[in-house]
Amino acid sequence: MNRYFYIDNSGKQQGSFTPEELRAENIKKDTLVWTNEMDDWKPANEVEELKVLFEGSAGYYPPKTPPPPVYHTHAPGEQEAPSYEPAPKTWLVESILVTILPFFLCGSLLSLLGIVGIVSATKVESQYRAGEFGLAQESSRQARRWTLITFWITIGWVIVLALLFIAMLVFGFSIAGIGNVLGNSLYTI
Repeated sequence: MNRYFYIDNSGKQQGSFTPEELRAENIKKDTLVWTNEMDDWKPANEVEELKVLFEGSAGYYPPKTPPPPVYHTHAPGEQEAPSYEPAPKTWLVESILVTILPFFLCGSLLSLLGIVGIVSATKVESQYRAGEFGLAQESSRQARRWTLITFWITIGWVIVLALLFIAMLVFGFSIAGIGNVLGNSLYTI
């Protein structure tokens, strides 16, 4: 049995291969091949020993198909269809909003706790794509938790600021009222 060299699609020489190994290399009928017994390169379908590679085909062997999906078995011999988990919510947009907006609008440094939510939210999609469904769900839960914590801190901060503003108004008016009362009483004396 001869060993063959062939010219690939990029024009580079590959080899050496047995006829069966050439089948695995997915050569075509018009792929140029050469062996020690040949004077020059020839198309593969013109070499007698290689003609069997192309019997019953169009001259091309497609690439091997990828392996089938992994099945989870519950009992020996039983197979269940592969299950695909739905992607968990990332909470990325929400965590960015509750982190950035309150910081700029209220000046609340506590809203920066939302960064923890942003970090968790960025992990969700990559973990899901890697097939780590449990980790993706846990990252989603963490992102949700820190987003809600930051949201409620922001609400509390807005309420505190509103109460302070109201207190300042009431205190300001009461000081002005005391000043008026004292001012009027000074004139009557």
